Amino acid sequence: MKTDIHPEYHMIKVVMTDGTEFMTRSTYGKDGDTLNLDIDPKTHPAWTGGSQQLLDRGGRLSRFASRYGSIGAAKK
Repeated sequence: MKTDIHPEYHMIKVVMTDGTEFMTRSTYGKDGDTLNLDIDPKTHPAWTGGSQQLLDRGGRLSRFASRYGSIGAAKK
């Protein structure tokens, strides 16, 4: 392995959107820096199962369903 090619791995503080904090190891910034999150798993719909719906723009979803619907990849 090559030497001196890996970034420095150190402790940082992560602050969630609700104000909770935790310490973790990261290559972000310098030792002791703070990472303030704009989006976190407690509030973002991707993790919370939000009620977003897929929009069919230009028939893309219909074309996908007609092509791959028979194999069970596109179910309504």
